[in-house]
Amino acid sequence: MVLLKIKGIHKRFGRLKVLRGADLEIDSGEIVGITGENGSGKTTLLRIVVGLLHCDRGKVKIYKGFGYCPQAPIVFDSLTMEENIAYFSAAYGLSREEGMQRGKALMRKLRCDQHATKLVAHLSGGTIQKLNLIVSLLHDPDLLILDEPYQGFDYESYLSFWKLAKELKKDGKSIVVVSPMIHERRFLSSLYRLKEGRLVRESTK
Repeated sequence: MVLLKIKGIHKRFGRLKVLRGADLEIDSGEIVGITGENGSGKTTLLRIVVGLLHCDRGKVKIYKGFGYCPQAPIVFDSLTMEENIAYFSAAYGLSREEGMQRGKALMRKLRCDQHATKLVAHLSGGTIQKLNLIVSLLHDPDLLILDEPYQGFDYESYLSFWKLAKELKKDGKSIVVVSPMIHERRFLSSLYRLKEGRLVRESTK
């Protein structure tokens, strides 16, 4: 089943052409990596996909519910991890009980449950990024779109991320992971490099 279809996306900022006909199709149960140099347009493409930015030309179609984890954390510094989870659960229309149950399970999987009652303002950058990822997953989306999701993670947390990604894939979820460096190619269904405004498929070996 197709979850995401991107066709002929063009985007320019003034005279700078960032995207020049990017195409991508993602089916259920895939982990797709997108890499490329800084400034190549990776974040621009994701912002177009999730509807935060208009393209100049082309089409994006998302066929199921999605979650988006941006580079910059969207969580609240003045709330604890648990309070952020409760807030975003309500925003998704989840009951507090359901949201907290999912949030606590994700905190355990990402090795940060010991910080549940701490204010975000007092957390490390890596732990804040974990919370940023957790709130994007609370509503159990079929498609997860992640922009540099593991920046600031220690190595064990990095491995925990990929373990979680494999579990989601096994459940039929699909994940788009954007990063300037993707080392765990063996976990990917496919890998694309954004080069000269287009997505070019690369080997995952």
